[in-house]
Amino acid sequence: MPPRAGGDTPTFPAEARRLVVVGANGAGKTRFTARMAADLGDRAYCLSALHALYGGVGVRDGVDAIYERSLATSPGMLRGDISGGFERTIALLLGEEMTALLRRKFEHDAVEAAPRPTKLDRTIAVWQELFPDNRILVEGARLLAERRDSPGAYATSRLSDGERAVLYYIGALLFAPRGAVVMVDSPEMFMHPASMAALWNRLEQLRPDCTVVYTTHDLDFASSRGDAHVVWVRGYDPAAIAWSYDVLPPDAGFGPEIYAALIGARKPVLFVEGDGLHSIDSKLYPLVFPDYTVRSLGSCNKVIESVRSFNDLSDFHHMAASGIVDRDRRDAREVAYLRSRGIMVPEVAEVENLFMLEDVVRAVAARQGAVDPDRAFAAVRRDLLRLWASQIGAQALEHTRHRVKSVVEHRVDCRCDSIESFERHIDSLRSIASPREVYNSLRSEFRAMERNGDYAGILRVFNHKSMLQQCRVAEHCGLRRSDRHAMPDAVLSLLRSDSPYAAQARAALRAAFTVAG
Repeated sequence: MPPRAGGDTPTFPAEARRLVVVGANGAGKTRFTARMAADLGDRAYCLSALHALYGGVGVRDGVDAIYERSLATSPGMLRGDISGGFERTIALLLGEEMTALLRRKFEHDAVEAAPRPTKLDRTIAVWQELFPDNRILVEGARLLAERRDSPGAYATSRLSDGERAVLYYIGALLFAPRGAVVMVDSPEMFMHPASMAALWNRLEQLRPDCTVVYTTHDLDFASSRGDAHVVWVRGYDPAAIAWSYDVLPPDAGFGPEIYAALIGARKPVLFVEGDGLHSIDSKLYPLVFPDYTVRSLGSCNKVIESVRSFNDLSDFHHMAASGIVDRDRRDAREVAYLRSRGIMVPEVAEVENLFMLEDVVRAVAARQGAVDPDRAFAAVRRDLLRLWASQIGAQALEHTRHRVKSVVEHRVDCRCDSIESFERHIDSLRSIASPREVYNSLRSEFRAMERNGDYAGILRVFNHKSMLQQCRVAEHCGLRRSDRHAMPDAVLSLLRSDSPYAAQARAALRAAFTVAG
């Protein structure tokens, strides 16, 4: 490992086969891996799809040494004017294929009825496994591609960047020396986020003899290497030529989401629900809380657990983490508990309700200019009260189910010394939970909200996914579209703009969180 500032330089476990180097932009992780490669000498085999596809000044790909050695030993098989990792990898694959064909032709090997697959055979097989709707064809000294649903072959240069990157990585990995340390720069580059983990899992399977070192700042990719050792590069001291870094073992005690949160996170971390690609949470909260590094984790339980784990290790990483979860049907006691643990809980039932906050509605209507903001909000308010009145019974029942479930789950975990006492305890839960009493109380409370026109109170307890459409919020605000994405898209567009109404909307959204950091 490269020299570490202010301490002993750790050693990388010999049995480890994955290492992920992460760090904020400017922390020195590129210099760190360059030093690793220099120290490894001939064992280092460097790969970068960006440089392979588009070149780079002074950059030498791991394929270059293989190509130049083959050019010197078999000058008739390779051209001297080919440059770039992608084109050289293709040329090496075709050159080895040609050599194998000639050997079989002139040696007349009758013993081997089924010749072993060449690197080109294996490359094509794996590539078509990863892209099942496409085919790779060999025509003379060329590789061609063909889509199953579109007749007609075309040059591999016309493949998408992602398809070419995978083709390059497969071929290049197969040419890596045995036992090499394969150093991959920005492995997420050109890869589709939804299939990135599966792609690299399969690519790693090609060369189980090699150790793979990834350098990345991509949160999702770092999380996908779950059993990897992680090197967190904090900074670089150019005078001492030493780095401030820590090696985090796979069993460090917190999950891969926490490792990922360290990447580039010089701001406090904010964990949120959603998938990070399509959820409203991942799109909205970075615009509402620009002072945070926002990280999507999926479920509310993951958010809660990750905040706890991250902050338990605050002495180690010197950063703070908060979280946001939907209020859903939690009562005041549950909300207070979460807030005491660093979890922000909005004063609305779910994230969609944020787009119906009074000042948000007014800001969007004012920006559109086609309708008076007062009239727009009055219309939205009227439709919400009407919809709420029709849903009071169903909402009271859903809230009752949640509260009874919470009571039962809490109480069922008792210390009983016999099955008889446990049975008596279970029988008593009905009287403890008292669902009818809870339901009647909630229905009475909800009816009072309707009578009093408690718009904010209704948003706080009303879980109803189609509310934005049923209340015609987009239409009342003067938006041209009226689908379920119209109002969220309008708010996101507003928050990204320099419009004077953006500050009004952002302030209203932040005010919906009583613990806004």
